[in-house]
Amino acid sequence: MATGADVRDILELGGPEGDAASGTISKKDIINPDKKKSKKSSETLTFKRPEGMHREVYALLYSDKKDAPPLLPSDTGQGYRTVKAKLGSKKVRPWKWMPFTNPARKDGAMFFHWRRAAEEGKDYPFARFNKTVQVPVYSEQEYQLYLHDDAWTKAETDHLFDLSRRFDLRFVVIHDRYDHQQFKKRSVEDLKERYYHICAKLANVRAVPGTDLKIPVFDAGHERRRKEQLERLYNRTPEQVAEEEYLLQELRKIEARKKEREKRSQDLQKLITAADTTAEQRRTERKAPKKKLPQKKEAEKPAVPETAGIKFPDFKSAGVTLRSQRMKLPSSVGQKKIKALEQMLLELGVELSPTPTEELVHMFNELRSDLVLLYELKQACANCEYELQMLRHRHEALARAGVLGGPATPASGPAPASAEPAVPDPGLGPDPTKDTIIDVVGAPLTPNSRKRRESASSSSSVKKAKKP
Repeated sequence: MATGADVRDILELGGPEGDAASGTISKKDIINPDKKKSKKSSETLTFKRPEGMHREVYALLYSDKKDAPPLLPSDTGQGYRTVKAKLGSKKVRPWKWMPFTNPARKDGAMFFHWRRAAEEGKDYPFARFNKTVQVPVYSEQEYQLYLHDDAWTKAETDHLFDLSRRFDLRFVVIHDRYDHQQFKKRSVEDLKERYYHICAKLANVRAVPGTDLKIPVFDAGHERRRKEQLERLYNRTPEQVAEEEYLLQELRKIEARKKEREKRSQDLQKLITAADTTAEQRRTERKAPKKKLPQKKEAEKPAVPETAGIKFPDFKSAGVTLRSQRMKLPSSVGQKKIKALEQMLLELGVELSPTPTEELVHMFNELRSDLVLLYELKQACANCEYELQMLRHRHEALARAGVLGGPATPASGPAPASAEPAVPDPGLGPDPTKDTIIDVVGAPLTPNSRKRRESASSSSSVKKAKKP
């Protein structure tokens, strides 16, 4: 059951001072008999919440009685800097249903809308958005001196400028409203060319000497060609669209093959350069005397490309290392090259793990590097031979089909797989001869791709032979 002390504690009201003097035992005295009683001054120290500040905000600033509250502004009479709106303190501003006219309209039309009574008689607020194009005006004398044209009469020119003012240089609308019965039939480009030609002439005549002019220029011929090209593009047939997409795909294939051919030629050139450099280095080491070889070995060592053979790591760090670690192949060598290297070493009768003396380690690493270089050169040579053979077959096939300009020659004997002339069929998509012509640029060829093409062509020839 709550006592009066509990109620005063909840309401943060000071209790009677007679509790301590009367000697009554409280709960704190029973639980903590050894602790000293808190000072009365700290309990009675209270701060009044400033006027205008919410209770929640004041609780954030001053949440307990141990710390003093922060400094507060001295001027607390007005509360917040921006006083809240006090509804009902002023009279409501009256609104009135009043007429108005839009200055942008020349017909004097009258409209009505709600507006405050204090704004009665003021201009329409949205009239400032009425932006008009400044169309130049010319006199009779200026027309006769500078603007005369045999293809245009003055009445027709006046009609053009009148429509330009009415429709703000919207030439499509001007062309639609143009009086083609009274005057000669003109296109949109003709109207634009005449208008901008007169504007440029008037700007040159009326310009002050020494000022920079911004003369509008309109190229009617370019505009006509642009529209003609756009019309041709729009009137394409589905067959023409499909042919264009096919040609674009073939162009991308040609570019990809060209890049790949250039990359392969660069790799081949690197291999050839590495082989020549290695041979020159060996020749130089043989000619050099043995005593001076260790001194000049580091200085005369040429820069060998990274793709040449194997690049073994150098163990120059401090500490003890095994000489057999220098014989370990780096991780950059693939498994295919490792197997080929082991096969070549077995064919030469060389042990795969010889005794790691200083001289044997050096010679064994050089031997494996040369073998890997030889393996890469053989691969590049085989790829070039396959590519040359396939290009020769395609050339013969095109020569028999008469695509290269000469008469078609019948094939004597069984033709190779790629030598069959492609007969265009309108119902089977794009013309196969186009694909054959474009492939002459040089497709990436491998032995597997050659076998697949030969098998596919042989199966197609068998199907043709079975047909009646």
